[in-house]
Amino acid sequence: MQLSKKRNSRILFYLTGFLVLAVLVPFVRLHTPSKVLSSQEVLKHDSTKDSPVSAGHSILRMATTTSVESSHLLDTLLPVFTQGTGIRVDVVAVGTGAALALGRNGDVDILLVHAPELEEQFIEEGHGVFRTTFLYNEFLLVGPQNDPAGVRTALTIQDCFIRIAQARAPFLSRGDNSGTHVREKEIWKKAGIYPEGSWYREVGQGMESLLRMASDLGSYTVTDSATWAYLKGKLLLNELYRNKDDPFLQNFYSLILVHPERHPRVAFSTATLFLEWITSPEVLQRIQCYTIGGEQVFFPVSTRLP
Repeated sequence: MQLSKKRNSRILFYLTGFLVLAVLVPFVRLHTPSKVLSSQEVLKHDSTKDSPVSAGHSILRMATTTSVESSHLLDTLLPVFTQGTGIRVDVVAVGTGAALALGRNGDVDILLVHAPELEEQFIEEGHGVFRTTFLYNEFLLVGPQNDPAGVRTALTIQDCFIRIAQARAPFLSRGDNSGTHVREKEIWKKAGIYPEGSWYREVGQGMESLLRMASDLGSYTVTDSATWAYLKGKLLLNELYRNKDDPFLQNFYSLILVHPERHPRVAFSTATLFLEWITSPEVLQRIQCYTIGGEQVFFPVSTRLP
């Protein structure tokens, strides 16, 4: 009888333990902070999923920059991707800073941006994976035809900025934390100047809008070469300083996939498929052949790096 009581007590103890574990384990899993996956872990994370279309991801949400939009490159590429895969790409064009904010919120699946330091910070914070730098062009300085600051004869971009500041010639800045704005601020810093005063205005506009405004107001500004190629024939602005051999003025574009562990609802399989597609030799060749007014405006990184 005493043995039976001991056995029943032991059974009751084990049952109670199992019940406690059954309650606590889901709770612990739910509240354990998600870890930052390595590249190998992310691939494993995605390998068990269905294909993008069968998984219901027939739409890819992309945030890109206004400079990419203004070049109309995606108007050429995306229909080819959609025709081959059945996946529609919905694009929102904003400055790089705003694009990265959309990624941080999980509001997009993939980013096409051009501000390396901001991109690296985004990755380090655990919001993105598989950052792939695959294209470049360059930044240049444009301004009014009469060139009141005399920058045409400057030997460096820093010298151009110094002359503009000394002349207090009107200068328009993106002022939106975009890749172009970030590079402009780096040039001012390198020139040893903090721009301020009525001659310097931050307007918070995209690249095309900024160029049109600079044309109307007779102002200097920094632009990317692709947007400039598309608009230069429609503006009262001249190309005043351009140096394709200056690494400081090279403008690199990267793709970043939004982290599926941080944002489980993103279409990670679809984004991975798009990354593989756009960096394939066939598509890079298509990009290399894309011209505006006979001018090549994007260069695959593989044509630059050994």
